[in-house]
Amino acid sequence: MEVLVPAGLEKSYLFVRTQRMKNVLKVQAEIFKGIRDYLDSEGFTELLPPIIGPVTDPGIRGAKQAKIDFYGMEYKVMSSAILYKQMMATALGKVYFFSPNVRLEPLETAYTGRHLVEFVQVDIEEAYVDYRGAMRTAEELVAHTLGYVKDNCSRQLEELGRELKVYKPPYPKMTYAEALDMLAKNGHPIKYGTEIPWEEEELISRLMPEPFFIMDYPKCSRGFYDMEDPDRPGILKDFDMLYPEGYGEALSGAEREYTYEKVVERMRESGEDPAKYGWYLEMLREGISPSSGFGIGVERLTRFVCGLKAVWEARPYPKVAGMYSP
Repeated sequence: MEVLVPAGLEKSYLFVRTQRMKNVLKVQAEIFKGIRDYLDSEGFTELLPPIIGPVTDPGIRGAKQAKIDFYGMEYKVMSSAILYKQMMATALGKVYFFSPNVRLEPLETAYTGRHLVEFVQVDIEEAYVDYRGAMRTAEELVAHTLGYVKDNCSRQLEELGRELKVYKPPYPKMTYAEALDMLAKNGHPIKYGTEIPWEEEELISRLMPEPFFIMDYPKCSRGFYDMEDPDRPGILKDFDMLYPEGYGEALSGAEREYTYEKVVERMRESGEDPAKYGWYLEMLREGISPSSGFGIGVERLTRFVCGLKAVWEARPYPKVAGMYSP
């Protein structure tokens, strides 16, 4: 999929005057409704998301965290609400946020068509559910939302030239090792133990005819909060869902580490300083429920639904790495 950095991004406020952008934003509004329709019907509680805090998700694939001075103390702008979701799932069982996130992406991501510095992620967490249960929630959510949008946005999709398919679950599942094997057979060998690079992620999503999961990543490739399988040392109980047609990652999730001792051990293994996570570790000492969850990017979902070339077409005021805009 050829991606061009948009000309005139500094005047992106003018994009909304085009009929194309109006159609995209109307579809996106129905995506919001479809997501809430499914989650609310399944007994989830929507909560206000955290925006700043002492710590945020460290596992953000090469991006940097944004910092602010909070009355003399360094706070982080949320790159993900993952640490907060565990606490809320303990209290309420099934929760979700429409969570604004900021990640200072590397400059080269401006050319991927898949990365924004500022984006919204729907963060979902369920207590007493394992990672396979979270995958069922994820595929049902995506299928429901696609069907909801197709039923309510036929005119906008037609004007965008998008014939939207609704893929019925269950979606295919492959392990990380099987994904590497598929890539190697297609001339793209990847070293075991690393994240699958963006170009290879796009390739494998072109090879699949429907949304699909890659699961069971190696421990060294993900954050300390993803649970290591006690029966398979070195393998995590986690997953990504990818869209077909070359659109790449849709969502990412896992079963969570939730015991104090194991989380501290994992932090130290990954080079994180436990002293920076005071409130989070205190929460674990008090005891929390086991849980699983995932986060799905709203702009990436909009891009897929509308058939857009780049994710910046899915926001009325996009922030792209290294490009100054409103």
